[in-house]
Amino acid sequence: MEHDAGPTSRIAAGLFLPMAAHRAGDGHALLAPVLVLNASYEPINVCAARRALVLVLKGVAMTEEENGHFLHSARVAMRLPSVIRLLEYRRIPHQSRALSRKNILLRDRNTCQYCATVLPSSEFTLDHVIPRSRGGSSTWENLVACCHSCNRRKGNQYPGEAGMKLMREPRAFNLHTSRHIMRLMGRSDDKWRKYLFY
Repeated sequence: MEHDAGPTSRIAAGLFLPMAAHRAGDGHALLAPVLVLNASYEPINVCAARRALVLVLKGVAMTEEENGHFLHSARVAMRLPSVIRLLEYRRIPHQSRALSRKNILLRDRNTCQYCATVLPSSEFTLDHVIPRSRGGSSTWENLVACCHSCNRRKGNQYPGEAGMKLMREPRAFNLHTSRHIMRLMGRSDDKWRKYLFY
């Protein structure tokens, strides 16, 4: 395999463009979501544009689609990817996600699981369906997104005791859930759609 000749060869390949003026929005564009495909074109993850660009520059992945933004440096402007594909196939034995507040809210789509109110992430709390004081644990199956009003109403009770009902049974992230979230995120980027048929 030939060594990369540096920015000059990448300019020729179309990844970089000649130097352009810096724009204030560049930093925000680096946080945009990028769909990550396996070498087989199967969607396997979503990462920030900054991470995707690093993978492309390291030669680990290639850009399949661009998002229309540029990252400007002193000498060149780099096209930011919207979809990247790994150059070597990665075996994904089991897709699991860390148990965290962010991932619970993603799974529950920023929707209170008792009253169906949709709110910004900052206005949610997590509720233990079976209260901790009554033996409930902090697991995927016992934590749900909950608005503050429902959390106060439920208190230290089981949902049935408080006259409340869950919208759906809480479950751990699985491959189906992860792909569903990719589809939801992809609604804002038409370039993702043709890759999300799995």
